[in-house]
Amino acid sequence: MPRIALGLSYDGSAWQGWQTQPHGQTVQDSLHAALAQFTGAPMQVMCAGRTDTGVHAAMQVVHLDTALDRRMESWVRGLNRYLPDSIGIQWAQPVDDSFHARFSATARAYTYLLWNERAPVPLWQGRAGWCFQPLEVDAMRDAATALLGEQDFSSFRSSQCQAAHPVRVMHRLDITRHGSLIVFQLRANAFLHHMVRNIVGQLLQIGQGRQPVSFMGELLALRDRRRAAPTFAPDGLYLTAVEYPEHFGLPSTDGSRFLPWAV
Repeated sequence: MPRIALGLSYDGSAWQGWQTQPHGQTVQDSLHAALAQFTGAPMQVMCAGRTDTGVHAAMQVVHLDTALDRRMESWVRGLNRYLPDSIGIQWAQPVDDSFHARFSATARAYTYLLWNERAPVPLWQGRAGWCFQPLEVDAMRDAATALLGEQDFSSFRSSQCQAAHPVRVMHRLDITRHGSLIVFQLRANAFLHHMVRNIVGQLLQIGQGRQPVSFMGELLALRDRRRAAPTFAPDGLYLTAVEYPEHFGLPSTDGSRFLPWAV
């Protein structure tokens, strides 16, 4: 049966995460409902990575199998007609049956936006995390270097994580300040459950001077989640990009253009 890949973006603050739930208030449930309306038949999709409640996607990738013969532009326009404003299909592309949205991905990227001021700004509610304490960005950058390369990220892994092993390869971890907005950009071959939010939480403690820069490397060696900072808020977390081999011929799977600071 022919296979189609879809690229979509969504505002996670409107949903109880990606994965389908009995109550139906998830991104996947909404997409399934739109597919049923558009095609006249129930359909299932597989995603590149499940996002938690409150987590956004500048670019999520899914695939589905269908015998329905329609132009790719019709899939984009038709699905967007039935989707709520908080979810938008960006593109549709036919792929061969060897393509899998999750298992064919070679890397993923996340961006975390943090508002660093004494008072919260309502305009950022649900769109960025907030920390009122002053933060030393240089200290956070120095600490982040310990996470680069192949590492055992057990200290930053949720107790509910179902991954077979905790080893991941961190390709990039950049931290930049734009006035009162601090932007964390992470790229790895894959991420563990809550890994980005746990890393951000730990970097904030170092940025506040509560722990030395060297503590990040010590945490990796300890491989103990209990010794690390609490999981930080989901509000500012965005799945930004999913990378695939070029031979699949996908349109751009990089959603950083939707976030002016994530370049």
